[in-house]
Amino acid sequence: MAAEVTIRDVAAHAGCSIATVSRVVTGNGPVSDEMRRRVVESALEMGFPLARAFPQARPVISILVPSLTNPVFAAAVAGIEQRARAAGMFTILGQSNYDPAQEEDIVTTLIAERPVGMIMTVCDPGSSVALQRVRKAALPVVTIYNEDTPEGVAAVMVDNRDALRRAAEELIALGHRRILFLAGKFISSDRSARRYEGYRDAMTAARLEAAPAIEVDFIDATKDIDLTEVLDVYRPTAIMASNDLLAVTVIASLRRAGLSIPDDISVTGFDGIDFARLISPRLHTIRQPSQVMGALAASLLLDMAAGHKGPQRLCPDVVPLPGETIAPPRRSELLPANPSSENRKHRS
Repeated sequence: MAAEVTIRDVAAHAGCSIATVSRVVTGNGPVSDEMRRRVVESALEMGFPLARAFPQARPVISILVPSLTNPVFAAAVAGIEQRARAAGMFTILGQSNYDPAQEEDIVTTLIAERPVGMIMTVCDPGSSVALQRVRKAALPVVTIYNEDTPEGVAAVMVDNRDALRRAAEELIALGHRRILFLAGKFISSDRSARRYEGYRDAMTAARLEAAPAIEVDFIDATKDIDLTEVLDVYRPTAIMASNDLLAVTVIASLRRAGLSIPDDISVTGFDGIDFARLISPRLHTIRQPSQVMGALAASLLLDMAAGHKGPQRLCPDVVPLPGETIAPPRRSELLPANPSSENRKHRS
């Protein structure tokens, strides 16, 4: 049987004194940010149970989201904070910019704050080192928006695949045959990957060709997307974006190309953010109950921290929000794609 890891072992590994480790664990006494990070990383690497070593967790819920520039995450944070305040707690927030490496760094810092638990959205829950670190620290954790979480991890999410499948079926029913799916990079978002699966399900069921996903960078693509080559190669009659921010950028790109929405091409989004509902024409999209999801995640986390409940998985319904950015394709657009373009490959 392996010997139990002690505070002395952690101190030796981190290259500091036992007193320094004690100050990190208890939160009493000055410790530099860099030293705190080294102690927490050493403890996690060695399997030292940080959460159980804390004499008392602070009245804090730690939150990790990919970005606050997307209002869908800001709404979830608002729900978490509302529930936290009602319980007399505070929140500490970090954003990863859809980067797994940043997830790891931020989570280490958030663990060092000795929270009662953590609510997080990661790029890929199946491979997330950040999620593994929280579990090693023996902290209660709830993922929000992530679907394929490991066994024993609490989650609040929606059925992305089914929701996107139904949205694609609506376009197909209108007569669209050349539909493209534009998404944030799958490596940065399991949500994007699941939504593409829903698009592919609908296209396959209708015996239509599902085009490869057009993957773009989440951060850069909200500033601009050049669709010149995409339009030339595929001649789509509809473009489905994996979230509303990307859909708005797609609409701007299409307008620069001299196209009218939805007369020349239909566009759909996903999330139901308020801003996308205020543009003209109003975006056709799907609403996630983000603020409710945040409140649910916080309630579940607090129940787990108090020992009242074990990990659960909650899946609230999404709500279709009909808009003005879809219409039947023009009859001339139902012709096959340009034969001279069929053999050209687009790098997604």
